[in-house]
Amino acid sequence: MLRSMYSGISGVKNFQTKLDVIGNNIANVNTYGFKKGRVTFKDLMSQTVSGASRPGLNVGGQNPKQVGLGATIATIDLIDTQGSLQTTGRVLDVGINGDGYFTVAQGNNLLYTRAGNFYLDSNGSLVTGDGMKVQGYNVRDDGTIDRNTIKDIVLDTNTVMPPNETTFVNFGGNLNAEAPNYNNTDSNTADGRVTIDFKVKDQLGRDINLQVEFKKTNENKWSYKLKTSDPKNTIEGQTNTELSFEKGVLNDTPLESITIKTTDGLEVPIKLDFSNITQFASASTANVDKMDGNAEGYLESFNIGASGEINGVYSNGQVATQGQLVVATFANNGGLMKAGNNYFQASNNSGIPNYGVANEGRGALQSGALEMSNVDLSEEFTEMIVAQRGFQANTRIITTSDEILQELVNLKR
Repeated sequence: MLRSMYSGISGVKNFQTKLDVIGNNIANVNTYGFKKGRVTFKDLMSQTVSGASRPGLNVGGQNPKQVGLGATIATIDLIDTQGSLQTTGRVLDVGINGDGYFTVAQGNNLLYTRAGNFYLDSNGSLVTGDGMKVQGYNVRDDGTIDRNTIKDIVLDTNTVMPPNETTFVNFGGNLNAEAPNYNNTDSNTADGRVTIDFKVKDQLGRDINLQVEFKKTNENKWSYKLKTSDPKNTIEGQTNTELSFEKGVLNDTPLESITIKTTDGLEVPIKLDFSNITQFASASTANVDKMDGNAEGYLESFNIGASGEINGVYSNGQVATQGQLVVATFANNGGLMKAGNNYFQASNNSGIPNYGVANEGRGALQSGALEMSNVDLSEEFTEMIVAQRGFQANTRIITTSDEILQELVNLKR
């Protein structure tokens, strides 16, 4: 039989495979997180009619004579380029802008996906649309993230944040270096007196109104004193301490411990830190820089940050981390195997998954958005035309070879 016929058959098979891949790409043009495929070809083998010869004294060398015997599939590539992010406004829709894959569990088997449309089940587990449990880091009892173990992310939507008493108050800002010394009789020395009103919490989450008063006593020196607006509350352990500045910066780091005793016998120990207060020739801006303590709060909503931390927003204004999404990267993304339903699985050539958090050598996460398919319809239709014409050309090779065989058969009549 003619070799050209079998070469044509191999070409028809190859272009059929190319059309299959193109058809799959077009079918998934609107599939979230889909990564398109690409087919490349290579020649199959060549039959050597005569080998190459070296040049001699009176004759030059000759090249080899070979007849190709068709083509075959070289690769079917996974093209993992970034798809565009589409805004959805839904908090549990998360897109990856950059490298990395979400990790989900199917029993003891871990799969990977770029589709971040997540949901909560009745147990509070974060799951995919078909019930796969999303993996991440859970929160320890002290509120820190445990990055040693990957587990199912479970969010308690009925959680209540208990009240916490205030343990520290840090002050910051500036005291005006050009303010006059304060005295109780001169009304023009008001700039030499700065008061800050603030509230701290007791063990029951109740407010305790306090006021700290700064008075300029001398050049580069200010005194401070803590007061309470409720005369029934008392402040113990307080000393009328003086702040001493040099070139606008405190000479030391004043840290004072006091105890507030409430009318019902509760004791609230608090550390006062004045180390961030400066004295420059500008307006007085001294204020409370940071403090802890909160009233009881109920979980109201969630938000997901760029690093994958899932934050719960409470009715008392506090924000507490509930967990963190894990992002897996691979040495060779093209080596991943498609497992269906928008999932990938590791293969022998993808490398082992490297788990971590987003924004640390991995892509950033964007809540309220989903990654679209990276299929380009204009490119796919162009490739479809090329594949169709290639298919037609190879069928012509087969029909032409058939006509030649027919002529041979008709030689004997």
